[in-house]
Amino acid sequence: MRLLETVAGHAYGAPAKQLARETGLALPTTYHLLRTLVHEGYLRRDKGLFFLGEAAERLSSSGAQQKRRSKVVDTLARWRDAIGAPVYYAVYRDGEIDIVCVSDTPGNPAVEEWADFRETGHAHALGQCLLSQLDEEARRDHLDRYPVRPVTPYTVRDDHSLLRRLDRTRRMELVTERQEYALGAVCAAIPITVGTTAASMAVSLPAHQADRLIPAARHLQAELGRLLGSLALSISI
Repeated sequence: MRLLETVAGHAYGAPAKQLARETGLALPTTYHLLRTLVHEGYLRRDKGLFFLGEAAERLSSSGAQQKRRSKVVDTLARWRDAIGAPVYYAVYRDGEIDIVCVSDTPGNPAVEEWADFRETGHAHALGQCLLSQLDEEARRDHLDRYPVRPVTPYTVRDDHSLLRRLDRTRRMELVTERQEYALGAVCAAIPITVGTTAASMAVSLPAHQADRLIPAARHLQAELGRLLGSLALSISI
């Protein structure tokens, strides 16, 4: 590990003797470890100099991804506690609705995924919010693969009705649904568009607390506005 860290500190590579000196390792030990690390792909050798290899770069990329995910989890938990409601984060990736993170507590549980979130985007606020950010061709492609179907008595009835609703949704407008996905639950979603990536955050509440839904969503929207820059870096996790 010390060898890897030392090599990482030399953007233009370093020879074995310099690495041995900087790490405090015996030269024979350094040569042995360098050969092993090159063989395993963690280092590469070019003209007597050692550089980080593809395996080390993959490791670094995975670590950065885990750090970004951890930051999102911590941020959602903080907002969940401040708002007093479950908080959800989703992106539309490769033609699919991906629920990246859900933060809830026993006292404020999230809506149970009793019907696959990916297949029922027409019924829940997160899905409707993501679909509202897509162009017409992408929406129709999604609905060809996941047709509108009743989930509760309040679910939108057909593709035409859903598309008309999505067309009426103004850019960056809150999207709400009341018991369309789960009886006894209401939800509001906030659109987040970063480049060509559609994303959304949402809150849910029991139906008997429906009067809290819009204020809670506005609170989340205000918090989101303050941290959108750092969150945008996490869209790809």
